[in-house]
Amino acid sequence: MASRSNRALVPEAKEGLDRFKMEAAREVGVDLKDGYNGDITAREAGSVGGQMVKRMIESYEQNLK
Repeated sequence: MASRSNRALVPEAKEGLDRFKMEAAREVGVDLKDGYNGDITAREAGSVGGQMVKRMIESYEQNLK
């Protein structure tokens, strides 16, 4: 049985992660829907993921100060 690698480590955080993803998508102009988003391009998906990583790094750096 294969395990899924894209599951949240803290299941209670799923709703917050979904909100974070939707905010990042809006910031880069990608229209995500609740549920299936297989119709977006790899470039769009990468933009959303990149924006999420950028914001996480900024948050981490702010907490270091």
